[in-house]
Amino acid sequence: MLSPDHVSSARLRYLGTSAQKARLVVDLIRGRAVGEALATLRFTKKAVARDIGRLLDSAVANARQKRQDVDVDRLYVRTAFVDGGPSLKRIRPAPMGRAFRVLKRMCHVTIALDERPLPQAQAPRGKRAAGETGSAAGEAAAPRRRTGGARRAAGAGSRRKGASGRTGRKGAGSGTKRRRER
Repeated sequence: MLSPDHVSSARLRYLGTSAQKARLVVDLIRGRAVGEALATLRFTKKAVARDIGRLLDSAVANARQKRQDVDVDRLYVRTAFVDGGPSLKRIRPAPMGRAFRVLKRMCHVTIALDERPLPQAQAPRGKRAAGETGSAAGEAAAPRRRTGGARRAAGAGSRRKGASGRTGRKGAGSGTKRRRER
């Protein structure tokens, strides 16, 4: 769900690809600046990247329309998600008079943009007080303990294997069936 405090948003509904494929591309641009996101989409070798690039352009145009004083260079992709849409059910002929069902999936892509705050001059940070350090004074670091996984990896406590290489199985020999003799 979109929060109401974003600058602009755009929604692409009934995109003719699966949500899984669209999420691969949307994950690349989430949190990035608009210019960087457009460049990423332009050079992504996925067919859906073109549609998502047009959606991002639409979100930028919505931001300009909604607020005239918006600085496009400070816009970034605040929220981007993909929801599954309806599936078209189709039938593909199969051997021996059967039929396979084919699902042609669709998805809905939503992008919300927000404006990064202006960078303010950072005040120089003071040094910590003389008594404060990262760890308590006089306290030595405790040695690290080996966990059970490390002991197993080192080979300690491993089971003994039989001739067949299997553990704990009765009659585990060569694995071939014995013939009955008459």
